[in-house]
Amino acid sequence: MSLRTCLNTAVRGTALARTPVGARPAARATPVVRQRLGQPSFRRFVSDDGSNKAASAARDRAAVGTSTWKAASVFLITGVGLYYYMTTEKAKVEERRRKELENKSVGRPNIGGPFDLVDQHGKPFTHEDLLGTWNLIYFGFTNCPDICPEELDKMAIVVDQIDKEKGPIITPVFVSVDPARDNVAAVKSYVDEFHPRLIGLTGEYDNVKRACKSYRVYFSTPPDAKASDDYLVDHSIFFYLMDPLGQFVDAFGKNTTSDEVTAKVREAVGKWEAAGGNKAAGVPEKN
Repeated sequence: MSLRTCLNTAVRGTALARTPVGARPAARATPVVRQRLGQPSFRRFVSDDGSNKAASAARDRAAVGTSTWKAASVFLITGVGLYYYMTTEKAKVEERRRKELENKSVGRPNIGGPFDLVDQHGKPFTHEDLLGTWNLIYFGFTNCPDICPEELDKMAIVVDQIDKEKGPIITPVFVSVDPARDNVAAVKSYVDEFHPRLIGLTGEYDNVKRACKSYRVYFSTPPDAKASDDYLVDHSIFFYLMDPLGQFVDAFGKNTTSDEVTAKVREAVGKWEAAGGNKAAGVPEKN
């Protein structure tokens, strides 16, 4: 037996002699890891770090949720306030604009102007003879089969209705666009059939053309036509409402009823009177 073997045997024997019979060998001592003062152990650091991160994440989520609801509430309240403000302000602006338009003199179409014709009695008649009264003016011709009579009948109904409400403040006027056939006698015979105050006007071709141009009326009568010639006459189918200053107020077509025309005339006259009437407008009174 070698010397190493003998030494090992002796050591084991000594250890066994010291251990009581039946007793378990003592557990091997856990080495102690020394720490510097103020430094946590690695295990504690990992544990505390994980807990702190979880708590921090929870706090962040709570803070984010609260901030989100607060921001949403502020945004909603601000949006509602802005919408209400813009809606009310828009309504106020529109109302002011409407009132301004009511009180403002809106530009009128350039209809009406000077003319020099003769009436059904053969007397000179110009645009100045219409000043001071309201006028309904229709352009047509005496040989018109149906449209002109219908429009003149409608005009007469309107005049009679306004006469009942306001008195004879409207002068109805018929202007012939067929001067070759519509001489003074023919015009007089024609207008007498529609209304006792209806003024009939005719004249030389150039004068008639000038009047039609002033009132933006189209007509197709040939300039060199003679009463014996065979030709057709075409023309605009409107009659105009002109105020006592000779200014255009409205135009009425074939499809406008007499009631509608009467309502428009009544409205225009009412506004005129509310503004002071002829006196306020500086219109001289007619004899």
